[in-house]
Amino acid sequence: MLNLVQGEKDTDVALANHRQIDGLFFTGSSETGTLLHRQFGGQPEIVLALEMGGNNPLVVSHHVEDIDAAVHHTIQSVFLSAGQHCTCARHLLVPDDAFGERFTRRLGEVSANIRVGAYDEPQPFMGAVISARAAARLIEAQQRLIAAGATVTLEMRQRAAHLGYVTPAVLDVTHARDVPDEEHFGPLLQVARYRSFDEAIERANDTAYGLSAGLLAADEAAWTHFQRTIRAGIVNWNRPTNGAAAVPFGGVGHSGNQRPSAYYATDYCLYPMASVESAQLQMPVSVSPGLTF
Repeated sequence: MLNLVQGEKDTDVALANHRQIDGLFFTGSSETGTLLHRQFGGQPEIVLALEMGGNNPLVVSHHVEDIDAAVHHTIQSVFLSAGQHCTCARHLLVPDDAFGERFTRRLGEVSANIRVGAYDEPQPFMGAVISARAAARLIEAQQRLIAAGATVTLEMRQRAAHLGYVTPAVLDVTHARDVPDEEHFGPLLQVARYRSFDEAIERANDTAYGLSAGLLAADEAAWTHFQRTIRAGIVNWNRPTNGAAAVPFGGVGHSGNQRPSAYYATDYCLYPMASVESAQLQMPVSVSPGLTF
């Protein structure tokens, strides 16, 4: 039997309180996942697999050869499904040089022309976020970043107060103060500039989350270094950050508890059994010292 139960955080907690469950596989926000982890504390007999959100970085290297290809993959990473994928990039790290300036300018130009609206012809790239309330929260988050010192490359706007349609936003937070480490579940991109590749990795890892990360670069040595030093469960090279649904899917820190879903999920429904067997019952050739038969 399969039951689909609609609800929010309180519904999750009520279901988790059921005494006959052997395991819980959760996909959702870090807030609710942390609450469930606390709720199941001291119950090692219950398998708890948490796949939560991410404050995900995407690093663009100055070794990029095709700026438009990099812009395309960035837009797919950031604005796919109006930014409502847990693996969507929330932070973009670009070189603090002429290339970084050209890339950011081109990203702003293409993002400004993204078609937003209901499904129609011609088909839009972005629909609405989950609710008008969620759209309003994104506008509020944008205003808080601007108040903290972010500069606006592209400003998010809400079509109407009763609708969930918002336009993409690109904010430069390089010199912003006290930017909170939180996931904004929508098309709100924060851009920061770096002076060295090691600094880019350091800033990419400066988060309590660890779900997805990506690198856009032609240099394979940079990719190898990035893959070995980045702290995330899904790490992509020259691909959008969203393409990993058929492989082990999960992260570390506030993104999960080292129990990735998707590819491994069925394993959590089983447990290993060890057996030592013999088809016949017989005496050993020799018995242990101290035994007499």
